[in-house]
Amino acid sequence: MRFLIVRTDVRAAADVDIAAAWAGGCHLRDETTAPEPRRQVVHAEDRDAALHLARALASVGAVRSGRQRVKVLPLDAPRHRWRGLTDDRGS
Repeated sequence: MRFLIVRTDVRAAADVDIAAAWAGGCHLRDETTAPEPRRQVVHAEDRDAALHLARALASVGAVRSGRQRVKVLPLDAPRHRWRGLTDDRGS
């Protein structure tokens, strides 16, 4: 499965917005409608490589200080190895 590793800026939120989202039960940020600005994008072919790259990007000072974040996103549909339950009686 292929992965996308993204380093993004963290959007600041005012205390009033946080309180309103908490009180209303809604989300403060919706990545589907307004994604965070991207700083760096890297592709990986498997999960181990993606996590290795994510750890490397997480060592950047801006990520360590909380101004940016690293996200690992799957690009392909997961390959399920589980086929379901089988009955030994043949039914």
